[in-house]
Formats: sequence, structure tokens, C-alpha cells
Amino acid sequence: MKLSTTCWALQRAVPPTLMLLLSACVMGSSKPQAHCPPVVPYSREAQTQVARELATLPAGALIPGWLADYAVMRDQARACG
Repeated sequence: MKLSTTCWALQRAVPPTLMLLLSACVMGSSKPQAHCPPVVPYSREAQTQVARELATLPAGALIPGWLADYAVMRDQARACG
């Protein structure tokens, strides 16, 4: 008789406990939020000036490679949005 009482108590206690545990995992909105960085627009004049400045850099300068990486990141940000 004691075993059936224990099983009945477990059957009654487990579902609410599971619901509490599962509901604790849900926080905030269920809507997916895009975390895309903004892409800053550059004028044609600014792009022309940067191209001129790049042309004056010494051979082996690191800046052109960094700007290439930055261009990839801007493309990724555009695709994200």
C-alpha cells in the first residue's frame, strides 16, 4: 500500500516540477533579433580621397590588407541586414 502512495505522489509532483524547470529556460521575447552592425555610407569624394592616400603608402604597408578585411566585414553586415 505504501508503494502505491509513493508512486501516486511522484506522478503528481513530476509534471509541475518539469514545467517549472522548462519555463525557467524561456526568457525574454521569442522573436529572433538581428544583431547586424550598421554599414556607414561613404561619399564618392571620400572614397576617391582614400584611394589617393592608399596610392601614396610605402610598399609593404599593412593598411591595404586591413581595408580589404574591412570591406569583407561591410559586405557581411549588408548581407545580415
